[in-house]
Amino acid sequence: MTNLTSFISFVAPAFVSGLTLSLGLIMAIGSQNAFVLRQGLRREHVVAIVSFCAVADGLLIGAGVLGMAQALGERPGVARALALAGAVFLATYGWQALRRARQSHQLRPTETSAVLSLTAVLAQAAAFTLLNPHVYLDTVLLVGSIGAQQPPTLRPWFIAGASTASLVWFTLLGFGARWLAPWFARPRAWQVLDGLIGITMWILAALLVRHVLTGV
Repeated sequence: MTNLTSFISFVAPAFVSGLTLSLGLIMAIGSQNAFVLRQGLRREHVVAIVSFCAVADGLLIGAGVLGMAQALGERPGVARALALAGAVFLATYGWQALRRARQSHQLRPTETSAVLSLTAVLAQAAAFTLLNPHVYLDTVLLVGSIGAQQPPTLRPWFIAGASTASLVWFTLLGFGARWLAPWFARPRAWQVLDGLIGITMWILAALLVRHVLTGV
C-alpha cells in the first residue's frame, strides 16, 4: 500500500499537469468542437468521431512530447527558452480567455438534413482535426515543449494525462450532446468556463516559469 501511494504521488503531478493543460486548450470554442457536438446531437457515428478525435490528439501529443524531448535533450538553453515562450503563450491565452469571459458568446452546431456516410464523416473529422494549424501549435509545439520539461520517467504520464483530457472532453461532447446542448446555448455558462480556463492557464504559466528559474 505504501509503495502504491508513493507511486501515485510520484506520477500524479505530471499526469495532472498534462490533463489540465490539454483541457484548457481543447475546451475553447472551435470548429472541431462544433462538429463533434453536431454529430452528437444527430447521433450519427458518434463512437467513430469521438475515437478518431481522441486518438488523433493522443498521437499528436505523444509525437510532440517525445519529439521535442529528443530535439531539446542536448540543448538545455533552447529548452528553457521554449519553456519561457510557452509560459508567455499560456499567460496570453489565459488573458484572452478572461477577456472572452466578459463577453457573451455561444457554441452553435450547424445542423444539416442529409445523413452522411461513415467515410464522409471521418473525412470531415480528419479535416477539422488535421488541417487546423492551431492543433499543431497546441499539441506538438506547446504541449510538446512543456511535456519535454518533465523527467524522462514522467513523460509517459504527462502524455497519458493530456490524452485523457481529449478522450474525456470528446466523449462528453459527443455522447452528452443532447444533455449539454442547452448548457452550451447559455452565454453565461461559457463565460464561467472561460474564466476558469483563464485562471488555469495563468497558474500553469507561473509553474512553468518557476520550473525554468528553479528547476522544480
